[in-house]
Amino acid sequence: MIKSFVWSGSIMIMLFAQAVLAKENIYAVDGDSIKLREQNVRLAYIDAPEYYQTCKDSEGKEYNCGIKAREKLERLMKLGELSCKTIGKDIYNRDMSECFVGDVNVNLEMVKSGWAVVYKSKDVAYLEAQKDAKRAKLGIWQGKFMKPELYRILFK
Repeated sequence: MIKSFVWSGSIMIMLFAQAVLAKENIYAVDGDSIKLREQNVRLAYIDAPEYYQTCKDSEGKEYNCGIKAREKLERLMKLGELSCKTIGKDIYNRDMSECFVGDVNVNLEMVKSGWAVVYKSKDVAYLEAQKDAKRAKLGIWQGKFMKPELYRILFK
């Protein structure tokens, strides 16, 4: 009986370890990039502040908007199982993907929340989401920021 219990316990520990390992191998690199096990994924149609980028809030105080953007992406990813649809490759050979947690479009939610801007897209849903976030002064729209694309050119 004890042998059976220990064996069952070993299986439970093994299954738990696999679940933890799977979660540890999926994480947000920054506000628009995900590491899915060994695969680098760039969220299509959006551009979020770079990890070390700072912005100014509504009172003109500097804050790390790059970390805030990554934190928002991490919260979205924790809502459920993440699935991504690859639509191409970027210049760094990363998969350009539109990702979902259930029915929630993660890419679009980053724009809706104001933690990413529309990037190389004329998709009406993304453009409207950006207008709404800007109007509501959400995320980076609460104050002043440099477009992430320009930040990369100037500071990398």
